[in-house]
Amino acid sequence: MTAPNDRVDGGGVPVPTTPAGASSTAPAEYPPASPAGRGMFGNQGSGDVSGYGGLVRPRRAIEDAARPYGGWFDEVADALEEAYPAFGEAIEKVVVDRGELTLHVRPERIAEVCQVLRDDLALRFELCSSVSGVDYLGAEERRLHAVYQLTSMTYRRRIRLEAAVSAEDPHLPSVTAVYPTADWQEREAYDMFGIVFDGHPNLTRILMPDDWEGHPQRKDYPLGGVPVEYKGAEIPPPDQRRSYQ
Repeated sequence: MTAPNDRVDGGGVPVPTTPAGASSTAPAEYPPASPAGRGMFGNQGSGDVSGYGGLVRPRRAIEDAARPYGGWFDEVADALEEAYPAFGEAIEKVVVDRGELTLHVRPERIAEVCQVLRDDLALRFELCSSVSGVDYLGAEERRLHAVYQLTSMTYRRRIRLEAAVSAEDPHLPSVTAVYPTADWQEREAYDMFGIVFDGHPNLTRILMPDDWEGHPQRKDYPLGGVPVEYKGAEIPPPDQRRSYQ
């Protein structure tokens, strides 16, 4: 049986060949950060969105929506603007996309906006169901985004808040005093993305050991890994493989 990287000539003798697109160096060359989100290893036709499957996914610019937003979105925006005089200063932009309303909030104002959204009788977003992080490496100067999913059980509505900070100054006010459900969720965003929630009652790691260095879900975090042996063949960890561009 010939090796995977051998070809057989006309006489049936295996001849070593170099895989098309393979780099001759190891460890792997990291894929450059680009707006297209190009990945590695030459995999095509899959649904892999990890950034390392060769999938090229164009990044669509999300524009500020113009009024009227449609449906009850205008009611929420009007009620928030009336209840919160600093609306124009605090809200960087309003996005309506795929039937969802997202308010992009200045980082220092996020807790104030949450307080109004929870307490105002015309809004009543009583539940914060999720606080998560996103890293837009190479696309935005303020690359780290904290995303808040809010639900009004009174009016059966859902909106999203988003606050962006830089990796050099990743500080946001904690919203745990407004939404106690955000306690462990903010800890996870801190652990995985390094977003620091000022005023959190116990901002420690929740998934990684306390002495762990770095934040594993940032896109510039090394792939790492351990070699795996499978049926006599050793597969090196991702950061030691040759890259297939």
